[in-house]
Amino acid sequence: MTSTITALDTYDIRFPTSRQLDGSDAMNPDPDYSAAYVVLRTDAGDGHEGHGFTFTIGRGNDIQVAAIRALADHIIGRPVSQVCADPGSLQRDMVGDSQLRWLGPEKGVMHMAIGAVVNAVWDLAGKRVGKPVWKLLADAEPEWLAGQVDYRYIADALTYDEALCLLQSGRQGSAARETQLLECGYPGYTTSPGWLGYSDERLTRLAKEAVADGFTQIKLKVGADLEDDIRRLRVARAAVGPDIRIAIDANQRWDVAEAVEWIRALGQFAPYWIEEPTSPDDILGHATVRRAVAPVKVATGEHVQNRIVFKQLLQAGAIDILQLDAARVGGVNENLAILLLAAKHRVPVCPHAGGVGLCELVQHLSMFDYVALSGTTEDRTIEYVDHLHEHFLTPVAINNGHYAAPSAPGFSAQMHEQSITDFRYPDGTFWAVDLERDSAT
Repeated sequence: MTSTITALDTYDIRFPTSRQLDGSDAMNPDPDYSAAYVVLRTDAGDGHEGHGFTFTIGRGNDIQVAAIRALADHIIGRPVSQVCADPGSLQRDMVGDSQLRWLGPEKGVMHMAIGAVVNAVWDLAGKRVGKPVWKLLADAEPEWLAGQVDYRYIADALTYDEALCLLQSGRQGSAARETQLLECGYPGYTTSPGWLGYSDERLTRLAKEAVADGFTQIKLKVGADLEDDIRRLRVARAAVGPDIRIAIDANQRWDVAEAVEWIRALGQFAPYWIEEPTSPDDILGHATVRRAVAPVKVATGEHVQNRIVFKQLLQAGAIDILQLDAARVGGVNENLAILLLAAKHRVPVCPHAGGVGLCELVQHLSMFDYVALSGTTEDRTIEYVDHLHEHFLTPVAINNGHYAAPSAPGFSAQMHEQSITDFRYPDGTFWAVDLERDSAT
């Protein structure tokens, strides 16, 4: 009897991070890190489920959950073996839904919902073969991987034949790189000292701790007030010394001319990159900023909505660093396309991971890229934020500023049942008590 996907369960999970100003930046001063969480259940009898999610920062997470539920008819009833053998077909079917497509196409809430479901399929696929997703990707035949990419709208920049060539070349020496990865891990950098709402004292303490923990790069949020940014960069540079890279992140706060002026004013502190200096949709604006602020690098990607915009950013020479997000676009398949585009253009990928569960997901993408695509970690690093990892069955592990390669099968996406029970909104244990207290006052 063929086993099938029997249910798509969704949960609105929210954590009260705004109360300590964790995650605060110039555009998002009070985020409550949240996950629109999905579980794919089967009748296979092996106990395996597919877990995935997309990331939000509080209000509206219920809308994201509703979008995931709208995809149930595309996945329930599909044979488990079929969907795990070809996630790309499922993704293209969901993207091509003739009515839901009107809500995108391939952007925003609906596209992020597709990404959550696709990522859950990859989690299930990894569990079924007993491999973490980075290893599943690295071991896959190049022809199969190239076939998982949707080349529509990007064929002028990347063809199947080019992708196949990149993947075949990436396999050369992969065994040695896998050994290196397992021994040493993948370089990380930390944003934990740099949230905008933190005091100078807290910034200093956390920056020094980051260096002591082996990180060679930290990141600070900027963009609300120039004089405050100058003071905070001065504090950070004094804390870490001249040899530690300091990246800065404006979270889309500025217009183009303002971005140039502001970055130049902060140039005295030798920032390594400026992240999201302007709207993530403004390709030519990023190119203008990049030309004007060199040698400060320009990095963008956490809010780039699909592979098409990434294609244009690369074609326009608008970025020095590509920052893909595991939960913003249409899941692993579309991120594979983005990794291939970056490899073709020889642009380093440094994933965004500032959110609940994002560290757990993106490590797999970067590790695959190192082992079986780009073949290098030079100028590549994964963001690390020390928040909420305890809610996952297989949380990230950091050793001497490096991500340890996951060994557990799947995509590292599965939350503890107790965390779901406690932080499901609005009826989870934590929120029920909290909301009752608010109503009483």
